[in-house]
Amino acid sequence: MARLGFQIRSLTGSKIRAPSFKSLISRIVFLHIIAVAVVAIFLPLVLFWLLNSEIDQLHRAAMRTQAETLAERIVVRPDGKVTFNLPESLRGLYSEAYGRYQYDIRDDDGHLLFSSHKKTGDARSDTISGAEVTQTIDSSTFHIRVGEDLSHRDVITDDIVSNFFRRVGWITIPILLILLAIDIFIFRRAVAPLWKASEEASNIGPSRTDVRLPTEQIPREIMPLVTAVNQALDRLEDGFRVQRRFTADAAHQLRTPLAILRTRIETLGNSAVRQLLHDDIEGMSRIVAQLLEIAELDTLVLDPGETADLRAVCAEVVGAIAPLAIAQHKDIALKGAEAPVFIHGNSEMLQRAVFNLAENAIKFTAKETSVDVEVGDDGSVRVRDCGPGVTEEERELIFQRFWRRDRQRSDGAGLGLSIVRGVADDHAATVAVDNLPGGGAEFTLRFRLAEKDASALGRS
Repeated sequence: MARLGFQIRSLTGSKIRAPSFKSLISRIVFLHIIAVAVVAIFLPLVLFWLLNSEIDQLHRAAMRTQAETLAERIVVRPDGKVTFNLPESLRGLYSEAYGRYQYDIRDDDGHLLFSSHKKTGDARSDTISGAEVTQTIDSSTFHIRVGEDLSHRDVITDDIVSNFFRRVGWITIPILLILLAIDIFIFRRAVAPLWKASEEASNIGPSRTDVRLPTEQIPREIMPLVTAVNQALDRLEDGFRVQRRFTADAAHQLRTPLAILRTRIETLGNSAVRQLLHDDIEGMSRIVAQLLEIAELDTLVLDPGETADLRAVCAEVVGAIAPLAIAQHKDIALKGAEAPVFIHGNSEMLQRAVFNLAENAIKFTAKETSVDVEVGDDGSVRVRDCGPGVTEEERELIFQRFWRRDRQRSDGAGLGLSIVRGVADDHAATVAVDNLPGGGAEFTLRFRLAEKDASALGRS
């Protein structure tokens, strides 16, 4: 069994090889651990960034409020002199002894008018953080800057605690949604091998008994089931092989006695009896030939790249079956496309399908009428007859093996149309039957055009 493993894409885009787990539960647990670790790293970083953002916002709001309060204390006298009356209640707040807050008041030219500290400078420096307010008083513009010593910043912790969770509580919902998305991704990765096995199982059928469920990357808990299914498919394939071999061997074994019987009948003196026996032998030979066709169809593996000229196939069939139609006082004509029509398919199998359709049409069409084989540029073949038509109830039954409308008739075993359906299925084609307005039936085969022919049709 191949080693199991999966890859997790890192933050930089590179792929990290994860340990191999044969257990589905172990794989899911490991991926959950990775997800929790990633969330545990990023969530504190996000919360830390939000906390600092909240602190800065509260700080700027507080400093701006203080600056606006100080601006209200600026007075411009009629003689143009500027005074600043700081009330006693605020002087202690900006005193150098207290040392927490500072302010600078400058005019529009940048000259320092008033300051809470002796140094002539800015209230905002490397260790001071604050806000600025511009105020116009009696046509004079003033710039009031208020700053706070960062070493005292922890005193506003109570304000932060009271606002932080109210402001950032919404982040809980996105985090839960992200975790849900991660869980979905984890489970999808964990069951991906099961989906692949399901897709392979859908391809298994009577014509593809060689397909098996893949065992690579299948979890240990599911492996017994996959193994049991593959073993059951092995037994079914053996049964199909025995059945096909029996059909082919029986048909081959019947050919020889039929040939001997035909030779001995030729020696009979009574011509009427000889002709009746000869017709019976021909019917039996046809049934044997159809059984061989069925056996070959069951073992057919069509090459996807193989193409055939549908018009040439139909022309060859019409030429081969024309003597049969003439002998029964009926005509057969080839109509439709004049140029080659290339489709994906095997020429020999296509000939058998069209031949069986044409033979079936000749059998049921009236005397002195014609069977038309029409080839379409779209990769279709239509075979029309002048017979009794097909009822709605019989349109699916006629394609079943050994089904016949009249069990009393001995001119067929009900295998011809089943061969047509088998060829259509092997070529991913469709076969349908409709009744014509003037009487008779129309059988339609639709094949997939080869790429070169499809492109030419599109250009035209």
